[in-house]
Amino acid sequence: MKRLRELFVNQKLNRKFTLVIISLMVVPIGVFAGIFFRIMEDNVVNQNIDYMSYTMQRNDDAIKSKIDSINMSTQFFLSDESVAQILDKAQSGESISVSKWLEFKNDSVSALERLVYNNPLLYGVRVYAENDNVQEIMPILYQKSRLDKQEWAAKEDYFGWNYDYRDNSFSSYTMNQSRRLIGLITPVYNDDGTRTGTIEAAMTMENMFPSIYENIENEWSFFYTDKGSVYLDEKKEKPDERLMQSVISNAASKDGGISTVCLKTGAKRLVVSYMPVNELHGSLISVKDITSDVYRVYTMRNVFVLLMLILLIALAFFINRIVLHLLRQFYEIMRSIREVQQGNLDVVIENCGKDEMGELGIQINKMLSRIKELMEDNLNREMLMKNSEIRALQNQINAHFIYNVLESIKMMAEINEEYDISDAVTALGKLLRYSMKWTSKNVLVEDELEYIKNYMALINLRFDYEIYLSVNMPNMLLKQEIPKLSLQPIVENAIYHGIEEIAEDTNIYLKGTIDNGDCVIEISDMGKGMTQEQVEGLRMKIAGELDSNGGSGNGIGLKNVQDRIHIAFGDKYGIQIISKLGCYTKVVVRIPVTHPNFEGGRT
Repeated sequence: MKRLRELFVNQKLNRKFTLVIISLMVVPIGVFAGIFFRIMEDNVVNQNIDYMSYTMQRNDDAIKSKIDSINMSTQFFLSDESVAQILDKAQSGESISVSKWLEFKNDSVSALERLVYNNPLLYGVRVYAENDNVQEIMPILYQKSRLDKQEWAAKEDYFGWNYDYRDNSFSSYTMNQSRRLIGLITPVYNDDGTRTGTIEAAMTMENMFPSIYENIENEWSFFYTDKGSVYLDEKKEKPDERLMQSVISNAASKDGGISTVCLKTGAKRLVVSYMPVNELHGSLISVKDITSDVYRVYTMRNVFVLLMLILLIALAFFINRIVLHLLRQFYEIMRSIREVQQGNLDVVIENCGKDEMGELGIQINKMLSRIKELMEDNLNREMLMKNSEIRALQNQINAHFIYNVLESIKMMAEINEEYDISDAVTALGKLLRYSMKWTSKNVLVEDELEYIKNYMALINLRFDYEIYLSVNMPNMLLKQEIPKLSLQPIVENAIYHGIEEIAEDTNIYLKGTIDNGDCVIEISDMGKGMTQEQVEGLRMKIAGELDSNGGSGNGIGLKNVQDRIHIAFGDKYGIQIISKLGCYTKVVVRIPVTHPNFEGGRT
């Protein structure tokens, strides 16, 4: 975020305006588009959930009706006395007369047959005897051998509901064998509790669960029993096994009635409806794949985003052109200000309008005119001040008078054998003569050293301890030119800020060397030194990066030396500070070699 803010701050004004305007448009449009397409996606999901819930509710009503039909048919057969008597006699092995069979066929079987035929959803209702001691009367009464041919008869306990089986009672009925059945198998008992027969009330799986066999695009259903069996249309392509397991595992968490949810599994978006069928000990599960519908919304969103990007790019270009036109006067003012920075004060901003930018241009024209007037007034004042200084110098006491007075004091001191006073007066005279001697050129290093020696002689009169001056300067460097009073302020700074506080005998070293054709003079003191933070602060003051006005020890003397060296020789030369707290401070002065006889001796 910080880098983005810095990047924005560094942009031109017209780009900033363009970015702000585009951002103010993008944010609400983006929020609105996000909400809109989210609502569209939710609508697709909710519509399919409502559709699947409604469809499953219809399936629930239909399945319950079909289950009731099978149960009622079974109960009707169980309550028929003629059937019970025939099964009981067959069980006991009692022979049944032909007339009795005819009576049973014409009365009971006909009635039961009509019951079955009047319910077109039923595949059939059959009564199986416990042995083959009966006359088969199709399609109602069958011998035990017929029961043994059925798929469900192979199970140890086949009473109750049996799913997805074929009718194998007549092996020649290939059509019947291709139809998958669901049936309720019920035992028949006599009054003694002896099982006398079995009733099979069957219906095709397609009639019981039409949704499983419907051919609807992106929809499929299956019946899942409590024991973990899955029944679906084998003619259709089987769904992915992992997808099935995901749907089934989600079904385990559903309790109660019909529930419809949106399920996301992998890249698929499914609407799954669960309907428990308690009578059949299982659940009907319907699945609708809405992935294409949801991705259609995503495609619309992506197209919208692409179109908006194209529109925003075109709009950004258009807005930028408008902003540039509106800021034309501003950029004209900026161009004029740059010319002023280069020193051209004769710039005049033309075609100032009546808006805020025009008012700014007018005020800048007035400001430039006022600056030129002030500069002329300032120049006139400086000329007057310079003339006044010259007149003041002319009115000063003649310098020779001061030297003559000092010579008289020196003679008096020598007569009275006050040689210390005589030496001090001599040093002071030389100091004044050097200071008051006006020159427009640089001085020699040997002249600057002589001045420093006189200065040190006077300084040592003030203290109870001695400051020794050690000089190691090659003879050739003594003829090197240097700005006047550029070394003495460094020595003075070393005394007052490095040595005076420790108040003990010490040394100041002046050493001259040649380094890559440059003259390097080092002034070192064995004073209190400085911390790295203090050295860095002093360097910044000398470089003009920190204010050095006011106070003591603020580096103004060193900054003056630095500025004068820059003026005389250029910015690549100057002074450098090296110090260690409690040990020393070294000031390195680097200037170019100016001695004419040294050209061949550079290293």
